[in-house]
Amino acid sequence: MSDDVSRWPTGRLLGAAARGAARDWNAHLASWDLNHASLPVLVMLSWHDHSQRELADAMDVTEQTMSRVVRRMERTGYVVRVPHLTDRRRHVVRLSDAGRAVVGHASDAGPAEAIATRGLSPAQVTLLRELLVTMITAREGTTDDEAVGNRT
Repeated sequence: MSDDVSRWPTGRLLGAAARGAARDWNAHLASWDLNHASLPVLVMLSWHDHSQRELADAMDVTEQTMSRVVRRMERTGYVVRVPHLTDRRRHVVRLSDAGRAVVGHASDAGPAEAIATRGLSPAQVTLLRELLVTMITAREGTTDDEAVGNRT
């Protein structure tokens, strides 16, 4: 495959752009000892406490994966596990004061938008957003086989 990125297949271009933006976003979040997996959890907890299972379901990950995310945020002091109000056998995850202080700064959409649209003019950003919305909505309700034209 050529080093000339203009000749890359569209899927490779999308993947490379997404990976680059994800790397830059994680580097930005690292200043708070966060990553792309932990920030949405902090945002959810800023609304109200959740069980680990609720967090896993909302993030579409296994409870084991969420357990690792929560443990990491416990070590950084952003969350605590506390007994459930009505069921002493259960615990919920709660945002700590430190987590509450950082969630607003870390979830500011400005840096994320700047990272994702670096090098684009405002008109190009508008077009990119329109195209991505079209691509995403076209996939809704479509199986992977249908998306690539392998209809059975």
